[in-house]
Amino acid sequence: MADETPIEGVLRTMAVESLFPRLEPLLPAVQKPIQYVGGELNSTVKEWDSTQVRWALMYPDAYEVGLPNQGVQILYEVLNERDWILAERTYSVWPDMEKVMRDNAIPQFTVDGHRPVGAFDLLGVSFATELGYTNLLTALDLAGIPLEACERTDEHPIVLAGGHSAFNPEPIADFLDAAVLGDGEEVVLAISEVVREWKAEGSPGGRDELLFRLAVSGGVYVPKFYDVDYLPDGRIKRVAPNRSGVPSHVVKHTLMDLDKWPYPKQPLVPLAETVHERFSVEIFRGCTRGCRFCQAGMITRPVRERNISTIGEMVQNGVEASGFEEVGLLSLSSADHSEIGEVAKGLADRYEGSNVSLSLPSTRVDAFNVTLANELSRNGRRSGLTFAPEGGSERLRKVINKMVSEDDLIRTVATAYANGWRQVKLYFMCGLPTETDEDVLAIADLAQRVIATGREVSGRNDIRCTVSIGGFVPKPHTPFQWAAQESWENVDSRLSKLRSAIRSDRKYGKAIGLRYHDGQPSVVEGLLSRGDRRVGRVIRSVWADGGRFDGWSEHFSYDRWVKACEEALAGEPVDLDWYTTRERGETEVLPWDHLDAGLDREWLWEDWQDSLDEVEVEDCRWTPCFDCGVCPQMGTEIQVGPTGQKMLPIVGVSQTRQAELVAPAGSRDSG
Repeated sequence: MADETPIEGVLRTMAVESLFPRLEPLLPAVQKPIQYVGGELNSTVKEWDSTQVRWALMYPDAYEVGLPNQGVQILYEVLNERDWILAERTYSVWPDMEKVMRDNAIPQFTVDGHRPVGAFDLLGVSFATELGYTNLLTALDLAGIPLEACERTDEHPIVLAGGHSAFNPEPIADFLDAAVLGDGEEVVLAISEVVREWKAEGSPGGRDELLFRLAVSGGVYVPKFYDVDYLPDGRIKRVAPNRSGVPSHVVKHTLMDLDKWPYPKQPLVPLAETVHERFSVEIFRGCTRGCRFCQAGMITRPVRERNISTIGEMVQNGVEASGFEEVGLLSLSSADHSEIGEVAKGLADRYEGSNVSLSLPSTRVDAFNVTLANELSRNGRRSGLTFAPEGGSERLRKVINKMVSEDDLIRTVATAYANGWRQVKLYFMCGLPTETDEDVLAIADLAQRVIATGREVSGRNDIRCTVSIGGFVPKPHTPFQWAAQESWENVDSRLSKLRSAIRSDRKYGKAIGLRYHDGQPSVVEGLLSRGDRRVGRVIRSVWADGGRFDGWSEHFSYDRWVKACEEALAGEPVDLDWYTTRERGETEVLPWDHLDAGLDREWLWEDWQDSLDEVEVEDCRWTPCFDCGVCPQMGTEIQVGPTGQKMLPIVGVSQTRQAELVAPAGSRDSG
């Protein structure tokens, strides 16, 4: 990196003109140039001078990963529906494109208007994973925005983070002006109003005043207004506001009526191949199953369902607007929707005979039934079913509160195989708290029993079971936030033993596929997920050493991260192991304690102790409240059906015409 020059000074001379005339001749020199040209169906380009507030929305990964991201698409549409707001998208550029841009002094640009990112009022970055942090630094540097927030002037955008990782933004606090916790639909409009008002007044007080106005609202976290003090042993002493009027705790945003926000209405249709080629509808938000490892379930409470009518309208509008042939019914546990059977039947009836298929993500074993599965596959597509037991042994599933017995799983897969499915995928984690070698080896026994059951009930030998394993990473705002992370050496050793156990069985081994990631990336994710502000030095060191796309195995370098930790944390009482494999005590101040997800800290601690005692906790959707704290603290409540509504056929349209409506544009008769 030392010999590469950042794009400094370019933005002021480029103003807000499109960079595409300069960019286009260079595209043949890079791989997949199509991802940089924009112009997707349903994308939006507005006149710059006709708007008052301008957002650049970034997903810090490649176009093929970032474009399908539901969160960015929703905010893009919500913002652009306001005539006074302009929103455009930008994604991480591959290393070959980065070199071309540096060599030709082309700054980070949006794919909509190809405008320089540094010219916008706000740069909103959505982090689904911490492994995108180095990509943020690349984008800032290419945009000509100083990496450190304290070095930015009134000429630079406000850099604001959101997404699940924003619930502990401390490792990147030095690089952020602000962060937002929770649902974004309403808060991005509120932020836009603050910016519009400040600009209309002539930008009084400059950047500092704008950030202060955002901070005092109580819904935007501005790291510069909080000081962190440390104890001699490296632990945090306290995090406290350093400016009067700034709240001591920043609370998450919760959208309480999803039916009023049926987005995306006009889904983006990619020009290049992406990781998901489908139209996705979020059928509910939040989860109260209480899986102790699951940050998403904890931070998105309470459960809020969309009703069956809204879901039907969203599917109809989205399919007609996009031509997608697959509709994904998304949530953290989609089969738990109180009317999922009616939703699936209504959609299957509506699109029977068309080329539109329905899909669910990973299905809970205890929520699966063959009637639901048959509705989802009525158009003849049976690609496979995915279940997530998470833990190999029944004991371990009690620890993590995944209340699924082995017999439950076997009954479920027996039903699937007996009804025509040939492939089942099982997802597990390795490195969970209290885990032993025996817990992991139990995965092999379970997979073998799955194959044996499938062969027995189907009378066939072409039964397959794929075992997919990810490394466990303790996350903030979960009962496991105090847990010691397993070392990568132990994780890899256990996975090696599991592979040998599966392969050594001649009767079942060839029918079981095993996919897993080694433990090293999980250690780095653990460092970034539970780190504090001192970890920012590590991130910058890794980036300066060439770190890019750490979520991609071909670009990830564990040695680079180890070296950066040794150098950046030299002289500190903390190191890589301190942040990862160390168990925290009950009273230790955690880096995110001042960021409020609504969860009572004492409740989380008690649930951590329950896990060690292998005590399970029920789902509070259907049982009395367990006092996690979210509903009373946030002024929210669980919103579930059933509503008793039915999904009607598309009004005034015959079934034949319905099929024509949802056929892809290229297959329709042009006459």
